[in-house]
Amino acid sequence: MFFLCNSKLKKTKALKMRTVEAFALSLLLLFLVKWANSDSKVSPIRDQFLSCMSTHSVSSFMNSKSLIHEPDSRLYTDLSQTVSQNYRFSSLNFSSEKPILIATPRTESEIQRSLLCSRKLGVQVRTKSGGHDYEGLSYLSSQSPFIVLDLVNLRSIDINLREETAWVGAGATIGELYYKIAKASKIHGFPAGTCPSVGVGGHFSGGGFGAMMRKHGLAADNVVDARFVDANGRIYNGRREMGEDLFWAIRGGGAASFGVVTSWKVKLVRVPEKVTCFTRYLPFTQNMTKIVHRWQSIAAALDNDLFIRVIIYNSGGSVQATFQANYLGGIDKLIPLMNEKFPELGLRFQDCSEMSWIDSIMYFNWKRGQPLETLLDREQRYNDLYFKAKSDFVKNPIPETGLEGIWKRFHEVESPMMIMEPLGGRMYEIGETETPFPHRIGNLYNIQYMVKWRVKDIEEMEKYVRWMRLLYGYMRVYVSGSPRGAYLNYRDLDLGMNKAINCSFEDASLWGMRYFGSNFKRLAMVKGKIDPTNFFRNEQSVPPLIV
Repeated sequence: MFFLCNSKLKKTKALKMRTVEAFALSLLLLFLVKWANSDSKVSPIRDQFLSCMSTHSVSSFMNSKSLIHEPDSRLYTDLSQTVSQNYRFSSLNFSSEKPILIATPRTESEIQRSLLCSRKLGVQVRTKSGGHDYEGLSYLSSQSPFIVLDLVNLRSIDINLREETAWVGAGATIGELYYKIAKASKIHGFPAGTCPSVGVGGHFSGGGFGAMMRKHGLAADNVVDARFVDANGRIYNGRREMGEDLFWAIRGGGAASFGVVTSWKVKLVRVPEKVTCFTRYLPFTQNMTKIVHRWQSIAAALDNDLFIRVIIYNSGGSVQATFQANYLGGIDKLIPLMNEKFPELGLRFQDCSEMSWIDSIMYFNWKRGQPLETLLDREQRYNDLYFKAKSDFVKNPIPETGLEGIWKRFHEVESPMMIMEPLGGRMYEIGETETPFPHRIGNLYNIQYMVKWRVKDIEEMEKYVRWMRLLYGYMRVYVSGSPRGAYLNYRDLDLGMNKAINCSFEDASLWGMRYFGSNFKRLAMVKGKIDPTNFFRNEQSVPPLIV
């Protein structure tokens, strides 16, 4: 059941000052959005938006209809349904209007005009980078009218090997970043995720787990600068102009709550010429349970160069565990290390493969042996796949009886999965308030739960979502508490939703404390300074707290 965040705040001064004419226009736009599914070739709101965009600018964007698209256009369908993660489930999950239009700006000035025209017309904005928001909040909304600001055209990547940095456009994917790094250097990499089609905009601003996080921290921990546009259209030329509070907030606090990040400057990391990976499959036996139990105690305490995650899944009616590892070094050092620290896994020389860092990215994405150019593929189609996901953080090893209870539940549905990724190392060295991501020392590992299905049916959806919620309830006694932690990039609307424009800080804390812990108050205070009228909002955006 959703917690609905009810407004306790009075209308802000900005809303009180809204004129009768603007209010009437907002009502008109709300009516017009209902026509988004019609076959009409000319949309009045589209024309109003285009007119506004062209009034104060000479940019070619204003005269190019190819960069503003209606929600029924082929391009919009491709962008939203082909690239966007879990589009179909998100559409079923909560009542969502279609956007009035989708804009694909190419410059910061075009973003600036898009925001100013949206404010003038009383239209909300959803900012989309790669479209992997688990609940679809980058391209769907239960409130209307709204537009989608798709950053797909802001994809430039400039590598500076002398500084060991890179400027990355917010519309680029992590696969595109990895590819450019690999083409420029054999000894540099970047600690981000394993799915190449994920956009850097959401990934960086939500934290960014990856196979090198025990060595180098999250992706957000390695962001050193950014460019930003606020609700008033002001362009901030880097960290100095935006100030340390805002720069802190966008590195793990979800940038979409504060404005539009147009590009990120990241610190590249050194990687060895040889990286070793292995995958060990364990069938469902009592021994599997014991080995997973042992993994919990040692994974976060291993050498920082070694990352071993566990994937639990149901294969052909049988629960299995896969141990997948990335070691920043050669086999000759990995085997003795494993024999000393984790002999229970029984790792053998033939289980391991040495490769370059970029090939390890392919390995973790199950693309080993394919051309590196597959990292550039943004058109990863999800066909008829649906899923529901949740997350947890574990502070103490789950007992064997607790694990067996999980295995039992995994036999109840066809495609459940649980990914357990260890923390420790650099993740423990960074304080819980240094970025908005608070889940540092004291947490052994993160869990991502996921269940998938293929039938487009409300009853079928409810069946799998109910199963997921029951599993989540079962796990309560085994995971973090007060509050029970969650990871923003595995967004979960079950934790709570903002229903009203002026959602109170207290009510939003129902979900905010789960993602950000005590950092949530500071995030809300930053929001109160940069966006006091709450222009950038969604069902789980940080509310403004003005003190």
